[in-house]
Amino acid sequence: MVTPNKHGAVSKEVEQIQNRRRRDHLAKLLFIAATSIAVAALMALLTNVIVDGIASVRPELFTNYPSRRASSSGLKSALVGTILMVAIMAPIAFLLGVGAAVFLEEYAKKGVVTRLIQLNISTLAGVPSIVYGILGLTLFVRGLHLERSLLSGSLTMTLLILPIIIVSAQEAIKAVPNSRREASYALGATKWQTVQRSVLPSAFPGILTGVILAVSRAIGETAPLVMIGALTYVAFLPQSILDQFTVLPIQIYNWIAKPQTDFHDLAAGGIIVLLVLLLSLNFVAIILRNKFQKNL
Repeated sequence: MVTPNKHGAVSKEVEQIQNRRRRDHLAKLLFIAATSIAVAALMALLTNVIVDGIASVRPELFTNYPSRRASSSGLKSALVGTILMVAIMAPIAFLLGVGAAVFLEEYAKKGVVTRLIQLNISTLAGVPSIVYGILGLTLFVRGLHLERSLLSGSLTMTLLILPIIIVSAQEAIKAVPNSRREASYALGATKWQTVQRSVLPSAFPGILTGVILAVSRAIGETAPLVMIGALTYVAFLPQSILDQFTVLPIQIYNWIAKPQTDFHDLAAGGIIVLLVLLLSLNFVAIILRNKFQKNL
């Protein structure tokens, strides 16, 4: 038989459980509403861009140089400049970023200095991109006298994505179980052999995903390149890494700034091309990650 005190305690506990469930349900509804608003805004923006720009996505958009007439204007120099910048930036950022992550995780002694370095790297990953543009202008354009060239832009964007690659590579290396390292040491492998043949192959899917996502961010950045002086009107292709250049976001900005409606439609077409390029990189990242995970 349940005494009154026990009955009151049971009722209070049931009431607390019901209150927690109501709060959980309310929080779930709030999260769904927030996600729905963000998705709706994104879909409205994409719909507007596609409606305005789909007619501009034609072969001439990729084969023509920018022009003062919208009917004969294209993205050729901007698209080639973007591809060349990525071709220079990605290998440098990959080597430096993964090398720094391996050193910090596998070789550096854990102490105040290491924690300070990691704190600074994490802080740099969140610094506004315009700061890297100022750094690139001071270091590469004026300090090393590389002028406003493709090389200056690529090195500036390398600085931008380097902290992101280091952080993502560190997380991927941390996720490798210590049992793999211990098994390698038990077989007589050295430190470098363990890192090279056991740790890095296991962490490579995560590292590769982080690198591609960081490169995707760099492709869409404009402020650092504007700071170092990338041109808004380029009717030629760079013949060397020391030539002047432009990229897709700057060309899109140049068209948007014009008062003519035809150029706005061209800008919408350029946005579609940029989105397809970014989505393709992310799709490649997913495929490569799944492939390496299956191999492991």
